[in-house]
Amino acid sequence: MILGMSVATFTLLHVILSLLGILFGLIALAELIGSRSSGLVTALFLGFTTAASVTGFLFPFTSLDPARIVGIVSLAALACALTARYGAHLAGRWRVAYVASAVFALYLNVFVAVAQGFMKIPALRPLAPTGSEPPFVAAQGVVLLVFVALGIMAARRFIAPAPA
Repeated sequence: MILGMSVATFTLLHVILSLLGILFGLIALAELIGSRSSGLVTALFLGFTTAASVTGFLFPFTSLDPARIVGIVSLAALACALTARYGAHLAGRWRVAYVASAVFALYLNVFVAVAQGFMKIPALRPLAPTGSEPPFVAAQGVVLLVFVALGIMAARRFIAPAPA
């Protein structure tokens, strides 16, 4: 039992939070690329992604594993994004910090989703049973390249002052 829920129910909650974080994160990223940022979409992205990262630490564990390391890095990125957005109100360099940390947090959430896909989806599991085979590495490489490209686009468009 975790927080009064069965492990299966808690896992479902964690997955739903993660998927909602990804959904609202992709919308928020599209907004940044469009040189705007909705307060509601941003709050939903940051909230669901933070909740997903935090709930990941509530699963039973015996050692510091890669999932928890990703969770720690994600929470650090989210802390930066939250500080930049709500503490510093995107002023000055905080605007750059927000874009970089928000896109990085979204990337980490998608990275984990891809890893989970290879572990849980029957059609993908045989392609990378240990998570180090070429199909897994290629998929994660593509995800990384896509997020680097989208992050650069977002930084250039959201950080630049709006035309008068």
